[in-house]
Amino acid sequence: MSAPMRHVLFALLVVLACAPSHARAQVAVQAYALPSGGGFPHDVAVGSDGIVWYTAQRDGKLGRLDPATGKVELISLGAGAAPHGVVVGPDGAPWVTEGGHNAIVRVDPKTREVKSWSLPTARGYVNLNTAAFDNRGRIWFTGQNGIYGRLDPKTGAMQVWDAPRGYGPYGIAATPDGVVYYASLAGSYIARLDGETGAATVLEPPTKNQGARRVWSDSKGVIWVSEWNSGNVSRYDPRSGAWKTWRLPGDKPRTYAVYVDERDMVWLSDWGANAMVRFDPATEKFEVFPSDKSGANVRQILGRPGEVWAPESGNNRLVVYRVK
Repeated sequence: MSAPMRHVLFALLVVLACAPSHARAQVAVQAYALPSGGGFPHDVAVGSDGIVWYTAQRDGKLGRLDPATGKVELISLGAGAAPHGVVVGPDGAPWVTEGGHNAIVRVDPKTREVKSWSLPTARGYVNLNTAAFDNRGRIWFTGQNGIYGRLDPKTGAMQVWDAPRGYGPYGIAATPDGVVYYASLAGSYIARLDGETGAATVLEPPTKNQGARRVWSDSKGVIWVSEWNSGNVSRYDPRSGAWKTWRLPGDKPRTYAVYVDERDMVWLSDWGANAMVRFDPATEKFEVFPSDKSGANVRQILGRPGEVWAPESGNNRLVVYRVK
């Protein structure tokens, strides 16, 4: 495998550790090393064309990885930039929550032109975290200093609201029908946002002080929550209002990120085990995929059909899990 590709196939087959033999699947795991001056990835997003975008938060840049060649391109977001989250919008462009400039940023995927929408100056520094698009093409975002907001790229109109319990809004996601939810790490709740008024309805997982960190939706609009403090993953069904919770395997799980793939399998990052974990809701079984390097520190997960991408910020690389 050629050096310019900068990636290593560190495991071809991962066998389920906790599932019965008939449910075993093959997962090809591949790592892509990142260049100096644009590494330590925080969040990642994958376009329909397979191009992978990631935030190099320490270096104030947006990275672009072509998995077919391993080539990485770095795009500066300006002096003082501190990009946190990235998501590919309905226009095919990467959109970034850029905390250094307190702005939502779009990077043109062809010209690399950087365009930004600043938050109202009266808000001050909000510690922008993550973003998600609804089905009307509007981008919703969180700020851990106690806000959430919405930008309509068509008009440039932006609204920012105070979070119900102040400090804490972190992960955010939209269901297939466009309903937006966010998770509050410090507030230990998730919130459903009204698409018209922006009002937040607080929904509390069963475990107190669980530290809801990130949130994702499955294909049916069921909400999954990664709980940092408790080491749990929890499920909320909006139709019935019912919750259910599972503790990750191991002695001291620390559940950071959550993502639900096209098969409705739930992927999680566990800092306690230094591993990625896959949960099958049908069997209620976990599979553990330990990193081959210590201190992976996966803060977010995202993917496309057949691929799950995990930025290992502690190891300066992007890792993809290809499910066969």
